[in-house]
Amino acid sequence: MTPSPPPADRPDAAAAAPAHHRVHVVDLEGKQQSTILLPLAFSHPVRGDLIARAVVAAQSHRRQPYGTSATAGNRHSVEWSGKGRGVARTPRLMDSMRGAQAPNTVGGRPAHPPRVDRIWAKKINRKERQLAFASALAATRLRPLAQGRGHAVPDELHLPVVLVDPVEEIRSVQEARAVLEHLALWDDVLRARAKTHLKSSGRARRRGRVRRTPRSLLVVTSGPGKAIGFRNLAGVEVVPAQRLATEDLAPGGQGGRLTLFSHAAVESLRSRLGEAAA
Repeated sequence: MTPSPPPADRPDAAAAAPAHHRVHVVDLEGKQQSTILLPLAFSHPVRGDLIARAVVAAQSHRRQPYGTSATAGNRHSVEWSGKGRGVARTPRLMDSMRGAQAPNTVGGRPAHPPRVDRIWAKKINRKERQLAFASALAATRLRPLAQGRGHAVPDELHLPVVLVDPVEEIRSVQEARAVLEHLALWDDVLRARAKTHLKSSGRARRRGRVRRTPRSLLVVTSGPGKAIGFRNLAGVEVVPAQRLATEDLAPGGQGGRLTLFSHAAVESLRSRLGEAAA
C-alpha cells in the first residue's frame, strides 16, 4: 500500500477546486459591458445521468394514480356447476353455458388491472438532487450541448447569456423581440414556432393537449412578474431564480437549454446556493 504523502507535498485544496467562470454582462443592444463572476455551480462537471434522474423524479411526483373500478367485470349473476360435468371450472351465467366474470371470459374482470394504491413517485437523494441542479446550470454554458438540443446559437455569443437588469422591465412582445434580434437569438424562437404542430387524434387531444411546441429560450429573472414580454413567444419560458428547477434547465432530462439570466437573477441564484456575493 502506497503511503500518503506528507502534508507539505499534498496539493492545495483551493487549487484542486474548480475555477470560477466569468461572463460578460450584455446590454439590451447586444453590446458587452462589465464582467461578472458566475456562481461556483456553473463550474461543476456535467453529469447527464444525474440530470435525467432528477427530471424523472420530478415528473413522477406529478403522476396521477389511476385504476379500474373494484367491481369492474364482476357485475354478473354467475354460478359454478361443480366438478364431474365435463366442462371447465369457469363461472357461467345463470341458466346458461356462457362464461362470465373470470379473466378468460368476454366481459370478465381484468387479470392484472392498474391499482390506485400503486406508488408512482420515485425517490432521489438530496445530494443527488443538488448535484443534478448544479450540473444543469453548468450545462447552460456549453455550446455543443445547446446545439445538440437543436437551439440556434450564434457563434459570437458566449453562454450563458447574462443581461442587464432593465431586461426585467420588458412587458411587451415587441420589446422582447427587439432584444432577441440584437442578440441574434430570434431564429431560435422562429424554429420553435415553425415546428409547433397539432397532435394526431387520441387521448392527448381529448384531454386538451392539442399542440406540441418545442422548447426555446429560458429567461431567468430575480422575482415573479418580471420580463413578462417574453412569455407569449413560442417555446419561451420565464422562471424566477428562486423557483428555478432542474427540469426547467434540462427539459426531458437533456441538459444544455439556451438560457438568459438577468444580472439580478444571477445574484439571487448565488444567494440561493449559499455563496457570498462576488
